[in-house]
Amino acid sequence: MPATSLDPAIAARLKLTPEGLIPAIAQQYDTGEVLMLGWMDAEALHRTLTTGRCTYWSRSRREYWVKGDTSGHVQHVKAVALDCDGDTLLVRVDQVGAACHTGDRTCFDADVLPAAPGTPAGQ
Repeated sequence: MPATSLDPAIAARLKLTPEGLIPAIAQQYDTGEVLMLGWMDAEALHRTLTTGRCTYWSRSRREYWVKGDTSGHVQHVKAVALDCDGDTLLVRVDQVGAACHTGDRTCFDADVLPAAPGTPAGQ
């Protein structure tokens, strides 16, 4: 991963994995729907903040990818927040089309696990 242009004050707040990454949860800004989880490094976060399009680090391909460049399923950034521990990003986006590489709207709707006994479904 190359050097970053991320504001040093922001970079200092990030608690990255040993690989230099931070999980980034993409959420539909107006409905709260959780869309996907991607990984960013400091440079991907810089690109996301400055371009208004989500840029992620592909752990398998070891390269940056901008959501929607090949699929057309773009994520327009509305807001980015760092959690209280500094180890997770919440990226509020306006998702165009499917967020999941399978073609589903969200990566979290195809394999819902059963809830614990006594827990109402969906809670």
